Amino acid sequence: MAQDLYNIGIIGGGPAGCCCAYFLLKNGITPTIIDYLPLMKTILPTGGGKCNLAHAEYDFRELVKNYPRGEKFLYSIFSKFSTAETLDLFKELGIKTYTREDNRIFPISNSSKEVQEKFSIALKKCRVIKEKALRIEQTENRFKVITDMGSYNFDKLVFSTGGKSDYEMIKRIGVNIIEPRPSLTGLVTQEKLSELMGITVKNVYNYETGLTDDILFTHFGISGPLVYKISSLKSRESLPYILNFDLLPNLEDLQTILNSNPHKFIKNILSEYLPLSLCEFLLKSTNINPDEKCHRINGKQRDLILKQIHNFSLTIKSTQKDGETVTSGGVALDKINPKTMESKEVKGLYFCGEIINVDGFCGGFNLQNCWSTGYVCAQGVKG
Repeated sequence: MAQDLYNIGIIGGGPAGCCCAYFLLKNGITPTIIDYLPLMKTILPTGGGKCNLAHAEYDFRELVKNYPRGEKFLYSIFSKFSTAETLDLFKELGIKTYTREDNRIFPISNSSKEVQEKFSIALKKCRVIKEKALRIEQTENRFKVITDMGSYNFDKLVFSTGGKSDYEMIKRIGVNIIEPRPSLTGLVTQEKLSELMGITVKNVYNYETGLTDDILFTHFGISGPLVYKISSLKSRESLPYILNFDLLPNLEDLQTILNSNPHKFIKNILSEYLPLSLCEFLLKSTNINPDEKCHRINGKQRDLILKQIHNFSLTIKSTQKDGETVTSGGVALDKINPKTMESKEVKGLYFCGEIINVDGFCGGFNLQNCWSTGYVCAQGVKG
């Protein structure tokens, strides 16, 4: 009977859409999911295939601080459905979890495939249309979804197609979109760093953001946890821009180290603190012979070395092509009611997940956005 009263369509069978469908089913409403991909397929690569479901931060006031875009918007959403509720959801689905030392939460199976399978079982009652949605039309108080194989009418429509969506479908019916840009991605440098490819430096400090974490040198520039955070915070910034790093924040007295090791090569002394090939790179960039003995390093050379270590500067010219984990941008948050996830511009149209202008750091935060907005969306659709 509920299906006769509610004709609900969900475009997008990823984490947010499936979470919304799950809670609609719990409320006696059987939605129709339209997606040409298998349900939850987009979750398979997450967490390196292990599926980082959430982050063990149980105070939603602290949790929202991990979202460069969406912090204020998520406040009321996380007050209704946060980390504890997420764990309850996965317990209901039969997925046991564990928390790592870094507070990232994973299924005990370390398998995103298990998450996909358990959700698929839980959503067996849903009508699933394996077709590609191409266009949305409004017909009086209803929505017509036109696919590559047919068309379907709905009283209410949930749009949950992720951060790399075809936004033209909703633009055409009057939805305001913030231009998507790459976030959580590697950064391409103007400087050639290919000889450093594969080197990781731990606990690097970035002056522009005040953050400390690890960086990884790549064939195109830099990547790693610190770079992902920087790319997220600066995703709306114009390129190129300059980043300055302290590669050894705890290195205080280089002169004493040199004096204590007068006959050792400078590269070998520095390699006790940084990878050898990086030490050679830094020394060559200051025109200092890596095989110079420490006692021959004068004060000017010492200061040049310290400058390279404590103020390692790189010019960022672009983001890694197709390398983003998520995007910043999407449906403008001021055009969405956070209590229901309904569009303020198009009545009866709802959003959840990465389609909206919310993105978080690595660590389970972006999936938490999906679970939480999916839940609130389901409650909003139910009315």
